[in-house]
Amino acid sequence: MLRTEGTALDVGCGSNDRFMSLLQSQGFEVEGLDISSEMLRLARSAAPYTIFHHADICDWILPKTYEFISAWDSIWHVPLGQHRSVLIKLCNGLTSGGVFIFTAGGLESPGEHQDAPMGVPMYHATLGVPHIISSLIEGGCILRHFEYGQCPQPHVYFVAQRG
Repeated sequence: MLRTEGTALDVGCGSNDRFMSLLQSQGFEVEGLDISSEMLRLARSAAPYTIFHHADICDWILPKTYEFISAWDSIWHVPLGQHRSVLIKLCNGLTSGGVFIFTAGGLESPGEHQDAPMGVPMYHATLGVPHIISSLIEGGCILRHFEYGQCPQPHVYFVAQRG
């Protein structure tokens, strides 16, 4: 069961507010992390009292542990060779009982590709579902739920909890 207060981190927060206002309304102190200075500029204008970190999740050292971490539509932009370490890092960044939700490519095996759905080249990668699950376990998390969505796209979301 997720606590109804504490600290939360939105990895790849971008300029949207997918989770921040909901979490704040539930008593969470929310922080955002993004590699894009332009996305952070937009996020800061929408939420000026929120703490934002401008960094690459691959290199960033989490300053504390969090009760909740989200990484919606962000991890798949991480280079494939760093997926496992990023997932484990985020699992280790949770408090005991903390919850981690994220999306990933729902392939059976590792894969990567580049396309331009919004007019600019975008990199996407996935470890594949079996390797994602083993990474969560290695990071000390229990898989609570995963579900395929956005058919016919191979898109899956995960809910994991730190033991």
